[in-house]
Order: sequence, then structure tokens, then C-alpha cells
Amino acid sequence: MKNTADLRLSREEEAAMTGSCLYDKDFYAWAKEQAALLRAGDLGRADIAHIAEEIESMGRTEKRELVSRLTVLLLHLLKWRHQPVGRGNSRRLSIANSRDEIVDHLADNPSLKSLLDPALASAYRYARRKAAVETNLAEETFPSICPWSFDEIMDERFWPEA
Repeated sequence: MKNTADLRLSREEEAAMTGSCLYDKDFYAWAKEQAALLRAGDLGRADIAHIAEEIESMGRTEKRELVSRLTVLLLHLLKWRHQPVGRGNSRRLSIANSRDEIVDHLADNPSLKSLLDPALASAYRYARRKAAVETNLAEETFPSICPWSFDEIMDERFWPEA
């Protein structure tokens, strides 16, 4: 027969359960609590499993953000190429802003540079469909794979012609 002390949860087990419950019920409160525990160096009470999960999720979010920004740039470039009547200062500035945002995002997350090829391929798939919708042109009008390299689309002198 176990004594009462053996049946009690350890302080660490109890903290982990409390943190996990808070994680599911109030993410903001959980995040604040976990940050305080980490700053205090109280790793025994920190919800390590969920913290690791959230950090991984943040990495995926940064990758999705890169794809999103590339999609916008590629969409504008496709429209520039296939809708010459829409070439104007507004579209030119949108392209310039998109390039700047990508430069800044990569400066903040330099390891994303290793994912440029797959990110560009994904972004182009999305941009191609969006371009078909926004231009009212058939999807087949646009090349099935991205016709430009990352370096080309980021070059401020690059303006795709029909």
C-alpha cells in the first residue's frame, strides 16, 4: 500500500498539468506565465512540450509569411506582364513595396534563404491562380512553373514584358 506522500503529484508534475490546462483554456495567460517561468529560470515548472510546439509553429509562420509575400510579388509581376494596360505607378510601387518587404523579412529570418526554391514554387502556384481570377484570363495563359528566378523577381530593374 502506498502512503499519501507517494500519491501526491510532484510539484513539477502539478505545474505541468496546470500549464497544460491553461494552454488549452487561455493561451494568452499561458504564454505570459511561461515567459515569466523561463525568465525566472524555473524550467521545472515550465510547460516545455507546449513551448517547443509553439516555437516550431512560429518557424512555420515565418515560412508561410515568406510564401505570402512572394505570392503578392509574383501576382503583381504576372499582371504586369499579361495586363499591360494596368501598368502604372500604383502597380510599379506595389511591386517595389513587395520586394522591400521580402528583403526585410529575409533580413529578419536569414535561415529562410535555404527555403527560397520551394517557397517560390508554392508562391507561384498561388499567384498563377490569383492572376487568372484577377485578370479574367485562362489559367493556361500563365506558365505552369515560375518563369523567373528569385534573383530576377527581386531585381528592381526587372520588369517582365509580354
